[in-house]
Amino acid sequence: MQAIEWPFRAADALDCGALSFRELRRFHAAVYPGVWVPRGVELSADQRARAAWLWSGRRGVLAGLSASAMLGAKWIEPDAPAQLVHTNRRSPPMIIVHTDALLPQETQVICGMPATTPARTAFDLGRRLGRRQGVQRIDALMNATDVKVDDIEAVVRRHPGVRGLRQLHKTLELVDGGAESPYESLTRLLLMRAGFPRPQTQVSVYDDYGFVVARIDVGWPQWRVGVDFEGAHHWTDPRQRAWDVERYAKLADLGWIDVRLTARTLHNNPRLFLSRVGDALIRRGCPKTW
Repeated sequence: MQAIEWPFRAADALDCGALSFRELRRFHAAVYPGVWVPRGVELSADQRARAAWLWSGRRGVLAGLSASAMLGAKWIEPDAPAQLVHTNRRSPPMIIVHTDALLPQETQVICGMPATTPARTAFDLGRRLGRRQGVQRIDALMNATDVKVDDIEAVVRRHPGVRGLRQLHKTLELVDGGAESPYESLTRLLLMRAGFPRPQTQVSVYDDYGFVVARIDVGWPQWRVGVDFEGAHHWTDPRQRAWDVERYAKLADLGWIDVRLTARTLHNNPRLFLSRVGDALIRRGCPKTW
């Protein structure tokens, strides 16, 4: 049996003699009709995107989360359905097909496959997802590609009257490519929905000599108040934990209040978190708007 790149179309592998039918059935499993992978493997988001494109007979255009994955966006679940723009709406499970009209400037080729551009991908995500998910997904895409809101709005102008534009506009008011994780996006959304002034993302903190001593996830430099989300690595990595202790002390020495936030507090007691941030801002002279 020859080594074969996967996912692959069974017909192609059999026709070129890379596999026998017995080898195909014994060592591989179908992920989509006609598209196979080695038995027991778990597909990544970009591998699932390729498998869906092969299912389309290499005629579909990767879109939505599949395009995001190919464009380098993080935090895309590997078991999320692949998404294509394609004429065949009778798709198998785990493939979502759209029949959108795509203009020439809205597609590009990535790893040999056509996919929507960053701006067109964000346009589709923002009009089809709810505000929370839309912000998180577009934040990740902006972080990976440096696409700007102006680029997305240019796509909007080319497609007046399509469904979901109102939802998209509301989402674009809240996106920020500085967010480096879905939790950071969610934290920023929580603060803004509570009425706090819009925070900056990835705030650099300088010492008296002009050197960057810390970078805060979100914050208000004018009041020297910041918020940092603590992921699991902050607790499980000893070096990260030691650096966090040193960093926290440096921030305090420079006059910053750094509010720490964990996933548990975010989900189970967001009011406590908002109260801590509000108290810090008021102490620093921020006019209360929440």
